[in-house]
Amino acid sequence: MSSKLQNINSITSAADNTEDKKPVDPLQALLDEGKRFLENNETGQAAVALHNALLGFEEKNDEVGIANACNQLGLVCLARKENEKALAYFDKVYKICDKSNDRMSLLAVSKQCVVAYRGLGQYDNAIDTCLEMLDWYQDNRDPQGAVVTLELMADIYEETESYDLAADACRTAASIHKNFKHDTIAGKLIEKAEKLKKKS
Repeated sequence: MSSKLQNINSITSAADNTEDKKPVDPLQALLDEGKRFLENNETGQAAVALHNALLGFEEKNDEVGIANACNQLGLVCLARKENEKALAYFDKVYKICDKSNDRMSLLAVSKQCVVAYRGLGQYDNAIDTCLEMLDWYQDNRDPQGAVVTLELMADIYEETESYDLAADACRTAASIHKNFKHDTIAGKLIEKAEKLKKKS
């Protein structure tokens, strides 16, 4: 038998604990449920929950809720390879985030748009979106974001057999890495650029 006694002040009833918790907003609960379904790749159930959440947020004119629901619905569409629908949802998110000048969210939704554009074979739109992202990263002095975007552009250019442009993107990414003494990564990118150049 244990000789340790529990402090009387630490003993509470189960009812006491539930009173502290705020009641969960039913629309937020639907949104969370939709996210869980999406994480488990249950896109049909995710779409239903998220669509219901979106209707509720629209009724309340809750722009943050609308943006979150549309973003998740866009991800559901990407998972189903319904890229046109995904872009329509992401466009709504983009407009709301742009209105509130939320740069981080704009970047996140732009990345998702690039995925959708590539899925549709709209490579010019994908590259244009990447160039916008590059401008933002440079404005924010975010070299990591710039490098990731340049490597993404190199992949898109390679897909479209624009090997010279792909090589240029790799070399630009390499020069950023060199500035930060990331010589190994820079070397690999230069190597990749040379291989791409040979293909052109």
